Amino acid sequence: MKKAFRLEDLDCANCAAKMEAAIAKLPGVHKVTVSFMAQKMILEAEDDRFDEILTAAEKEIRRVEPDCRLLRK
Repeated sequence: MKKAFRLEDLDCANCAAKMEAAIAKLPGVHKVTVSFMAQKMILEAEDDRFDEILTAAEKEIRRVEPDCRLLRK
């Protein structure tokens, strides 16, 4: 499954790169892109575990930048 999510208060490109690297290492993630300019994340992960993987990705986002929030649709 592939979905796009808006990120709120993503402050720098370096943080986006750190988030992308951390999320890419999560089990079940096929591909992830975090864009500072677009303020969004595109996540491609296993269909049956997508919500679990998304929750783990949110934790990584907050670990790298505590003020950044992932907006679920």
